[in-house]
Amino acid sequence: MTGDAMPELPEVETTRRGIAPHLEGREIVEVIVREPRLRIPVPGTLADDLVGAHIGNLRRRAKYLLIPLISSGGVSRSLLWHLGMSGSLRIARVGDIPRKHDHIDIVIEDRHVLRYHDPRRFGFVDWLSSSEDTDKRLVKLGPEPLSSAFDGEHLYRLSRGRRLAVKSFLMDNAVVVGVGNIYAAEALFLAGIDPRRAAGRISRTRYDRLAAAVRDVLAAAIDQGGTTLRDFVSGVGEPGYFAQRLNVYGRDGQPCRRCGAELRLTTVGQRASVFCTRCQT
Repeated sequence: MTGDAMPELPEVETTRRGIAPHLEGREIVEVIVREPRLRIPVPGTLADDLVGAHIGNLRRRAKYLLIPLISSGGVSRSLLWHLGMSGSLRIARVGDIPRKHDHIDIVIEDRHVLRYHDPRRFGFVDWLSSSEDTDKRLVKLGPEPLSSAFDGEHLYRLSRGRRLAVKSFLMDNAVVVGVGNIYAAEALFLAGIDPRRAAGRISRTRYDRLAAAVRDVLAAAIDQGGTTLRDFVSGVGEPGYFAQRLNVYGRDGQPCRRCGAELRLTTVGQRASVFCTRCQT
């Protein structure tokens, strides 16, 4: 796949689930920064600040990983980690030879290593501001798509008067977080909605179906380890497998799995979008 080879919400959640059991409750004993020149430069005192700290319960907000830390002096802070377009976090062992583009190692007391790999260096690790409510990178984000705050009423209310295409509306992180190009295309197919339709011209009933489809698609992708992308692997080094079940994304010119019609490729908001002209209206 090209053009969308980046971790989306299910890939980040899969990463969190993969690395959390190896990190939570454990002490950091060493930090190695091989390449500090990421999208945001690695904080110069990161190693000094992390060594001796204990790791709390990892969380995810949108495509960000939040790693709570309690220092040896009892100070609580959180790291904010973004994987960018090609980044991955995986668990290695002390002594495993780093590969090219393995930029950061966080060594844990039991000789496990949290290793950050990022060929394009579009990701970053930085300190979270005092809280999620004040950090400028998080404060304007919409609800999590698998939370109770996200439903058809939410989509319907925010869409009134909006002329932009519903697919672009669904991919707006101020509307709902983490619904990238792949999962938006799949959810719109399941809901039977043409991705080009104006967001403000879709009924509440159809938005109920769309919200349910978003939840179903993302939950299925998380269960199967995310979408197989060129650069993505999970926190334990395994590729995702959801791509085997994609209905429309990347299948332009192939028959619709539902009706058999040839799937059509178009552009929505400067992003490639494949849909079925019969099933999606």
